[in-house]
Amino acid sequence: MNNVANEPLASRMRPNNIDEIISQQHLVGEKGIIRRMVKTRQLSSMIFYGPPGIGKTSIAKAIAGSTEYKFRQLNAVTNTKKDMQMIVDEAKMSGQVILLLDEIHRLDKAKQDFLLPHLENGKIVLIGATTSNPYHAINPAIRSRAQIFELYPLDEDDIHEALERALHDQERGLGKYNVKVDDEAMTYFATQSQGDVRSALNALELAVLSSDVSKDDLRHITLQDAEDCLQRGAFLSDKDGDMHYDVMSAFQKSIRGSDVNAALHYLARLIEAGDLPTIVRRLLVISYEDVGLASPGAGQRTLAAIESAERLGFPEARIPLSQAVIELSLSPKSNSAITSIDAALSDIRKGQAGQIPDHLRDGHYSGAKKLGRAIGYKYPHNHEGGFVAQQYLPDKLKNKIYYEPKTTSKSEQQFKSVHDNILAAQKKL
Repeated sequence: MNNVANEPLASRMRPNNIDEIISQQHLVGEKGIIRRMVKTRQLSSMIFYGPPGIGKTSIAKAIAGSTEYKFRQLNAVTNTKKDMQMIVDEAKMSGQVILLLDEIHRLDKAKQDFLLPHLENGKIVLIGATTSNPYHAINPAIRSRAQIFELYPLDEDDIHEALERALHDQERGLGKYNVKVDDEAMTYFATQSQGDVRSALNALELAVLSSDVSKDDLRHITLQDAEDCLQRGAFLSDKDGDMHYDVMSAFQKSIRGSDVNAALHYLARLIEAGDLPTIVRRLLVISYEDVGLASPGAGQRTLAAIESAERLGFPEARIPLSQAVIELSLSPKSNSAITSIDAALSDIRKGQAGQIPDHLRDGHYSGAKKLGRAIGYKYPHNHEGGFVAQQYLPDKLKNKIYYEPKTTSKSEQQFKSVHDNILAAQKKL
């Protein structure tokens, strides 16, 4: 009992069955696959992935509670193969056991090889929990034997419901205390935890247990108390997790889509993660990949902003970064540079190269004249306009076009005009 009493509030408030689960209705709602599996008692091994504090362990325990199967929990790193053997032995004696394996993406080969046959015979129902993308981080042998389910951060209403439930629960929650939580404090807990219900619940418990008790035994939780106990909301882009890459992706796509407000929002999230090297690298890529020839000077201006940001460091680095993001977002867009070189690379990698025309080969090539080749190179600077029509591509690619100009800016419209004139002249050869 003492161990239970010492458990954090978030742990004590875990649901006993799937009907008590808050959120994740795509999995546990009336038509959710996990509810259907529980209802028919046809459980298969599964992997839950998503950010911390969103219910991976809670759903696993709720499945066990709803099916009345034994539930055991191990960590892929800290627990040994011997610990797993004990659970296998238990399953052989008593029937199916649900094993929640935290950090399953860090499961080593020896432990994996030990578990696989027991997953095959159905004695162990494995529920792996990870914050990493299982399609990248988990061994295919485990993936192929498990259903993969993504869990999402809880919204503010979900967290508010969890907080209210904890405040009124007499046995597991804070119902035994006489607590008054101001609306502003409740809103702070619900919003600043950023979808992490564990963080919200444990901050609420800290606020209650550390609060002054009035003469009438009232514990009054104010906004200041909430801010003190949840000083910094859980951030949805820690720089070592998959969520970080999601934010980076949204950042680039917002700039590409010219939504400056969304781009600034994701920039702010990345700044809070403190990963300046990744931010500046992505900005430089964007300036050439997505703005490119539509604003040829954007790359150099972005580089100047990056160098300023790196010299300043945070927090001042946010200023040149913001300037670069605003310019890139609102600049005309062209991806013609990346699509052109990728098209050329694609041909090379397919073996589409061919012999370089003789007249383009080095004029000092010693064997050329001896072989009787007519070099025939025409020097463009000796011709009007600095251009003369002649073949540059190998014969097998003679009419190949890689550069497809965009017309989103005056600069590339000018490039297009020159390009079209050159193509027209070369077609007459």
